[in-house]
Amino acid sequence: MQNQKNKNHILILVIFGMSIIPFLIAWGLKENPQLVNGRTNNGQLITPPLTTERKDLSGFDPFSTDNMSELPGHWLLVNIIPTGECNETCLEAMHKTKQLRLMLNKELTRTRRIVLLLKDVAPETAGKWWAGDDTLLRVKANNAVIKKIAEIRQGDIPDGMLLLMDPLGNLMMQYEPGFDPYSVKSDLMHLLRISQIG
Repeated sequence: MQNQKNKNHILILVIFGMSIIPFLIAWGLKENPQLVNGRTNNGQLITPPLTTERKDLSGFDPFSTDNMSELPGHWLLVNIIPTGECNETCLEAMHKTKQLRLMLNKELTRTRRIVLLLKDVAPETAGKWWAGDDTLLRVKANNAVIKKIAEIRQGDIPDGMLLLMDPLGNLMMQYEPGFDPYSVKSDLMHLLRISQIG
């Protein structure tokens, strides 16, 4: 008889445990979200995405002005030059996006690379930064875009950072200077797979 009572107590405790433990686990994960490694992107998502208008961007040189029609409908890899100088980090970032675009293989045609100048630069100086890079579009940003990028970065826009812009002109992901092109490729391939545009 005592044996049966003990078995019933154990059964009740097991049932109680089975009903309460999932709630405790859920509460623990809610309080400590860093324990869940469910992140699928490598870059930092910009939420909400910052919208831009194509009229906010203009060509820096005759080649870019003639090819501004390439921007709409494409995913853009946006290298930022925040000052009048493009240092080693900035040059390396432009080289990485060139290699990254080549790694996209058949998806290459859905993307474009641009360098976004936030300050006025002498064309002779700037021409040295992208010498021999025939596909890079050089674009000037108006004050509205500069302000939006500064908001994303909370005022600090570093050399060598990268932004992803979707085919509708939304700035939606950012990467710190020294970014890994393979990580960017992983994010971009995921976006291209699920995208119905561009």
